Amino acid sequence: MDKFEQMVRNWTGMTPEQQKSGMEMTRGKCLCPGCPTYTGCAGKSGELVFCATGRSFVCISADKGCKCPECPVTPEYGMKNQKFCLRGSEPAQRYVNTILGGSLNK
Repeated sequence: MDKFEQMVRNWTGMTPEQQKSGMEMTRGKCLCPGCPTYTGCAGKSGELVFCATGRSFVCISADKGCKCPECPVTPEYGMKNQKFCLRGSEPAQRYVNTILGGSLNK
């Protein structure tokens, strides 16, 4: 079990209040607003923490660069993927990578 899988197990054992508090702490560390791909639309919509919440379906469609590898959340939670705003959350990308037998990050 890697660091991300352990974090998910810990998360599922938390109360809804603990999960909400944890998400707020993660939002505070999020680098998304400083990313070249992040848009004003995403900011107005309050879209953040794409690694947990999934891709932006309306506000972000063009890859203009990625700050995910620089984000403090990435190593803290053992994230292996990137471009979450375009490709989906860490769990979603891990699932797709398993199905495809490779990596979306290539």
